[in-house]
Amino acid sequence: MAPTLPLDQIYLSEPDKKTGKAQQLPALHPSRKEDCYFVLYKPPPQDDMPALVEEFLERANFIASDLDWLLSLPHDKFWCQVVFDETLQKSLDSFLRYTPRQYDGLENSNPAIADMQKRLHRSVFMVFLRMSTHKESKEHFITPNVFGEIIYDGFLFDIPKIFDLCIIFGKGNTVLLKKMIGNIFNQQPNYFNDLNETVPTILQVYSSICEKCGLMWENHSNFPQKIDGQTKVSPMDMPLQEFKDILLYLCDTCTTLFAFLDIFPEASRIFQKHDYIQRLASFYEAIIPELENTIKQRRFEEIGLQSDLWRRLSHSRKKIIETFHHIINFKCLQPILENGSEHSLTFIEDFLQIFTALLHQKRFLTDYDEQFPVADDISLLQQAFPALDETRTSYIIKAVDSAWEASSRMKPTFSTGNSQISSKSAASQVSAVNGEMDQDLRQPEYEADDYGAGAAAAKITGIELESLISQVRDILPHLGEGFILECLEEYNYDAEKVINNILEDKIPPSLQKTDQSLPRKVKQDEETVLSMRRNVFDYDDFDVYNRNTVDLSKIWKGKKKGEDGKTLLDDKTHITQQRERYNAYRVIVENVPVDEAQFYGDDYDDEYDDTYDVNQIGANDVDSDDELISRRPFTIPRVLRQKEEVEYEEEAEEEVPKEEGLKRDQFVQDPALLRERAEARRATFCARKGIKRDNAAVAGTAKGQGQSKDTLTERRKKEANKSFRANHNRRSLADRKRNKGMIPTSF
Repeated sequence: MAPTLPLDQIYLSEPDKKTGKAQQLPALHPSRKEDCYFVLYKPPPQDDMPALVEEFLERANFIASDLDWLLSLPHDKFWCQVVFDETLQKSLDSFLRYTPRQYDGLENSNPAIADMQKRLHRSVFMVFLRMSTHKESKEHFITPNVFGEIIYDGFLFDIPKIFDLCIIFGKGNTVLLKKMIGNIFNQQPNYFNDLNETVPTILQVYSSICEKCGLMWENHSNFPQKIDGQTKVSPMDMPLQEFKDILLYLCDTCTTLFAFLDIFPEASRIFQKHDYIQRLASFYEAIIPELENTIKQRRFEEIGLQSDLWRRLSHSRKKIIETFHHIINFKCLQPILENGSEHSLTFIEDFLQIFTALLHQKRFLTDYDEQFPVADDISLLQQAFPALDETRTSYIIKAVDSAWEASSRMKPTFSTGNSQISSKSAASQVSAVNGEMDQDLRQPEYEADDYGAGAAAAKITGIELESLISQVRDILPHLGEGFILECLEEYNYDAEKVINNILEDKIPPSLQKTDQSLPRKVKQDEETVLSMRRNVFDYDDFDVYNRNTVDLSKIWKGKKKGEDGKTLLDDKTHITQQRERYNAYRVIVENVPVDEAQFYGDDYDDEYDDTYDVNQIGANDVDSDDELISRRPFTIPRVLRQKEEVEYEEEAEEEVPKEEGLKRDQFVQDPALLRERAEARRATFCARKGIKRDNAAVAGTAKGQGQSKDTLTERRKKEANKSFRANHNRRSLADRKRNKGMIPTSF
């Protein structure tokens, strides 16, 4: 019996399509490819519009039928079609790119679409499974090295395709997928080099996410840092769509990497060559708290969007921590279990160095210790190597406990898992810890809480309990306080875990039956001896028995420190206190309307004093002349006047005697004469201006006879204007005083 040749060495006699003559061709030749066009895949529609559903079903039916025809081809025909048909590769790539992932939550309610998706899912997986197998049977196989060249040079598989295969087909196909990926890497070692070049790109993805969120990340890559990106936008300020894209990008990246490492754990060595787990922990420390605070504080208009984003972020957290544990488990823990204590010292040292370098990542340490207790791993190391340095291990454990205290979260109590870990083999341990690709995203394994833990925990009351309830209600305001209180008791008073499990709908069955709007039960306080006591200091500022809060600014230890000079000068509170007082002086009312009858009364008996009315005070005052009086009056030129007017003016001038000037030997002028002159000038001025000067109106009639309206008006004017000039113009008033004869003109 002749030996069976591999497909790459077989030559077949095929007729020429042009001449019809027989010719010897290799089994893998482009001319042996069948003419078939594979259509591209499009994702299922989100709504149930009949036209869209019909279009999707028709397109998907074409793809599924073509793939079924491809799988029915014999070995040589199948590989000719796979290697030389470009439309087939494009169709398969479109499915890997656009098919919904498990964590997307885009389940269509149409049963026809769901059945077609399952059919396509199976057909595509079977095609890739056959493409990754170089030996189907004893008669049908390909030389391993030639198989590696075919899949590598023909781009049948590459690193992104392998990542997509793991995330899409990992659920329920773990065993077959491990064989597929393992065979691809074993038959073509160049994929290891490609993976080694892919890891820096993954780290660059983490760096770009931090840059988008305006965060600084401890990136130790060899790439130079950008100095032009000065504008930083926080997640709270960025557009909503961009924030959603960042979360989806993060969730897709973390889930895909976890799926790949779960299927092919040998890749952990290549990842760790780039210090991947140290950078992953620093990335977790930088980005996760920022995104959590943004989801809690940001307002979302769409109903359910906040819970969906929180679910994706929680899923990303879980996958990052499990990816970290995958690499630690494969690099350190699994070799210790396999090799025993003889060759485990190197792996123990690697484990201790890794965790020692991560002690400052407090948030990451607490979340990792919550899933995979560090104390259990250290206990495993002590069992494998009894001579382990206790100083280093106790230092790590105390650092983890310190991280829990700094996070203000209660550390969960774990059952001692040392015997459980040590009794299992390495392979079974990996399977037990990580599960199979996290089959159900709605109930992650690491969050299957011990629901009875809350019973043994110390009960929290008072202000601390009110703070926890308000923390939950800030995120979920529709929940009743009674329901929140029961959830806190169930989850050991961990508010973050309560929020997370309610948003992801993972509360235990006992709470699912409880009304979420349940109000809080009001407990009637029983009278105690303390409540019945009476004291003179009840309800003062420091009565802690009747007050929940005390103003600590009024309490200090020792001598109270005074404020420094700068603080005292910067304090402008006294200006604010005085402002209201001085505002009252702003509005000045000059004329206040007064009711005459009410102000003066009908029985006004103030007799007018006319003792000095005859005296002409200030008659010769120069400064008292009005400006109009001191001017020379306008006169018509003599040549333009009429004869009678000229004669009349001359007679008037002759009648007015010329005033004699001040004599030099006159020491003081007669005041009576001065007053007469002033009165004459004043009378002349009033007559020229038409001003009525009637002092009789001020004097009025005799007392008891009543006063006229004019008398009352004149008296009011005199009273209002008697201080018109006040004490201004002191120089001119001094001259006026001198002219009145109060002081001598010369000494």
